[in-house]
Amino acid sequence: MSNIIEELYYGNIEPQSLSSELSVKLNKKLITLTEKEDQLTAKLTNENKELFLDYVNTYNKFLSLSNSDSFISGFRLGAKFIYDTFNESLKG
Repeated sequence: MSNIIEELYYGNIEPQSLSSELSVKLNKKLITLTEKEDQLTAKLTNENKELFLDYVNTYNKFLSLSNSDSFISGFRLGAKFIYDTFNESLKG
């Protein structure tokens, strides 16, 4: 079951186009974040730049895994609600 959920999460299954207000807000924040990263790395020495970029990459990997886990957990919780709803209505 988690394979299809992961496929949905990673965009390999696209039930609808993702052009929402939230996507616009997220894109604006991403632009700001990128600008701040560029400003910060410009002020760092080469050694500190490498350390900072390693930190950023590691954090991005962590964030991706965390988001995936949250998505899967939420999906499973929703499925449990649906199961419980149908199970109760079958009882009577």
